[in-house]
Amino acid sequence: MLEVNSSKIALFADVVDEKAIERFATWPQIQGFTTNPSLLKKAGVSDYKNFAIKALRAADGKCVSFEVISDSEQDIEREAKTISGWGENVFVKIPFLKTDGTDNTRVIKRIAENGVKLNITAVFGVDQVKKIAECIDNTRASVIISIFAGRIADTGIDPRPIVVESKEIVKNLQDIKLLWASSREIFNVIDAQSCGCDIITLTSDLLEKFKLWGKDLNEYSRQTAEQFYKDAKAAQLMI
Repeated sequence: MLEVNSSKIALFADVVDEKAIERFATWPQIQGFTTNPSLLKKAGVSDYKNFAIKALRAADGKCVSFEVISDSEQDIEREAKTISGWGENVFVKIPFLKTDGTDNTRVIKRIAENGVKLNITAVFGVDQVKKIAECIDNTRASVIISIFAGRIADTGIDPRPIVVESKEIVKNLQDIKLLWASSREIFNVIDAQSCGCDIITLTSDLLEKFKLWGKDLNEYSRQTAEQFYKDAKAAQLMI
């Protein structure tokens, strides 16, 4: 079972499978769930609301983020109102940028002023965090800012300085949480904690790897060699 210090960082499961949500909801260290349209497409979800109802039931009261699917401010605002009505524990995900590269700060501000819980997603830089902080300041809304640290790292840029500076920007704002998104490995939990993140999202594959947390490295080395040996025999390799 997980041994992460939950007083330092909350774990959110990034899953869309109803059974997986139900299972992870029983883990005390899992405090919430996130979804996105790409995960829904991969899972073959076509009825968004029906999926959301099932996911919320499986989540057993823990917060769940559902993303808008439109790109215009008018439609984003309408969808945000609809999604927020699905449950009190719902956060509405809104990408920071539109597909044309302009930002969504105006509509984010309007929605936040209406008290909708928000998860501002696909955030990739300090300047974006500054703009988010400015538009939600004084709105008193509960807001999660999801920095896509894993995707930033994929470009060869260290995301940690970006996250640290972002934490400094939001530290005095009320009810604002910083989230390390698109994790690539379990060690990202340590990265996120050291940077001051409040939340980290982990896929089901990564959550399953927590059985390795604290594992004796010498024993892990032996098991790895044993696996290679068995696979060579099974493949009937010859030299």
